[in-house]
Amino acid sequence: MNQAYNQDFSRVYNLLFLDFARSVAPRLHEFYTARPDADPTLLDVCCGTGQVALYFLERGFTITGVDLSEHMIAHARQNTAAYHDRAAFIVADAADFTIPTPVGLAISTFDALNHLPDADALRRCFACVYAAVQEGGVFIFDLNTRVGLQRWNNITLSETPEVTLINRGIYDGGERAYVRITGFIREDDGRYTRFEENAYNTVFDLAHVRDLLEDTGWQQVYFARAADLHTPLAEPEREGRAFVIASR
Repeated sequence: MNQAYNQDFSRVYNLLFLDFARSVAPRLHEFYTARPDADPTLLDVCCGTGQVALYFLERGFTITGVDLSEHMIAHARQNTAAYHDRAAFIVADAADFTIPTPVGLAISTFDALNHLPDADALRRCFACVYAAVQEGGVFIFDLNTRVGLQRWNNITLSETPEVTLINRGIYDGGERAYVRITGFIREDDGRYTRFEENAYNTVFDLAHVRDLLEDTGWQQVYFARAADLHTPLAEPEREGRAFVIASR
């Protein structure tokens, strides 16, 4: 079963889950625009509330965002409204979508592809993205590894004036990690609404990820850290999070 965040949690995500996008977007932009032939067009797979897309829009890109959650897409459209003439957002499954015009760069961030249910869905996602990227284009995404998912084995509490959020996570070293997210979000009239969201991350062995990418046509596949996307990692499974770079 694929995952689509509900309306209440999408509001919470739009308020609280911004730091990763703000940290990684400049690195992705710098890496891609260093190419002499970089076409300023972007596909953001599992775009969420459009924070990475907004960064690229502010720098002249035309973007297409895809997400399974209509509520996340609604926030993405609102957050990028100033650039509506260069931004299109589509409610669609990351493993089953098409876009009308191929792009130069495709991305998927914040371990979004770990939310796919299995390797077949991941393969179908890779095929969809391949069809959506220009010849010579690039696909960059990140995945949580088994090492990284160990951090889900805890309970955390975070509070702001608008939101109280409790994460209860579990990972036993198997093929999936699970998290239950509950809390309260403040309404305009001062009342609080309770929210709940359950999510999982599927573990994908990185060697198999490389095979799936190559089977769907991607080339020059390597793994890197966000801080240095140019340098391949010799042992990516030892990282908590690995970025994957593939060329069409």
